[in-house]
Amino acid sequence: MIKKVIGYPVLIGSILFLLCVTCFAQASSSSELINNAKQYDGKTVSYSGEIIGDIMIRKEHAWVNVNDGKNAIGIWIKKELIKDIIYTGSYNAKGDLVEITGVFHRSCVEHGGDLDIHAQTITKISSGNKTPHSVNKKEINLILFLSGIITVVFLLRLIIKKFKA
Repeated sequence: MIKKVIGYPVLIGSILFLLCVTCFAQASSSSELINNAKQYDGKTVSYSGEIIGDIMIRKEHAWVNVNDGKNAIGIWIKKELIKDIIYTGSYNAKGDLVEITGVFHRSCVEHGGDLDIHAQTITKISSGNKTPHSVNKKEINLILFLSGIITVVFLLRLIIKKFKA
């Protein structure tokens, strides 16, 4: 009787614990996902990084590229999940930092055999921002100076040719 009273709750608790542990996504780097693609294929993973490039809308979904600093991975995501994304990384901006949870595919049949993640959730970690670019006045002055020298050399050549003719 005591075995049944103690045994069943322990057994049920152990099963629930194992189920909960396997439900949570593993945080992964792009290198880990790429190098161990076979191991992660079809599993739910968590991947963080900066959204880079363009957001490519495809009917009810969108493609985004997320770069963790080493590699970028294509993310297939429902269009409504990207409504909070403002900045994508480029020369003119630092992209929003996000955490993606979704199913990893090492060779996605739906997308021509590409490695991708089909996102289930996206969490914005921090907002990106515009990247200001300053003009280096020394470089501008050097360009103007060298352009002036080239112009003078060109004009002297024209004058010398005219006197020789």
